[in-house]
Amino acid sequence: MIRTKIITSAFIGTLVYVALSFIAGNNGFWAYNQLEQQKIEIARHTEEIQNINSELNLEYTALLKDKDVISSYARKLDYVGNGEKIVKINGLRHKDKALYDIGSVQKRKECSYFPEVACKSAGFTVFILTFLIFILIDLNNGTISFSRKRVDYVQGIPVYDVSQIG
Repeated sequence: MIRTKIITSAFIGTLVYVALSFIAGNNGFWAYNQLEQQKIEIARHTEEIQNINSELNLEYTALLKDKDVISSYARKLDYVGNGEKIVKINGLRHKDKALYDIGSVQKRKECSYFPEVACKSAGFTVFILTFLIFILIDLNNGTISFSRKRVDYVQGIPVYDVSQIG
């Protein structure tokens, strides 16, 4: 009977350990969902950087081949072409340099999860608690008892009731 209680308690404790590991452990659903969120965020960030890269490539190609783009950049740097005159008005400033958005650094975030030791400790604690509950239920029902049976001892010379041989 006690073996059944031990096995049942061990089963329940193991079940709690497996459930905790499966849901909140290192490779559980909770950590998996956090990694999926990071994957989505990194994919979005990568797409932004690719868009910036394609814009910069277009601008680079235009600077290499398009004379109008080259002349507009030259005018921003106060260069003038043949036959052009410059008029400067005090008090008005144009944007000196164009700042390019190069993206931001994306660092990996650590996932939150229950350590393996915590899952095992919870399973062992549940094992001990269920075993104690089973023992307390048996004590309450009276199926087991920890009190010793009293054995009466006779003091002095023992007297036996032996039939007389006749």
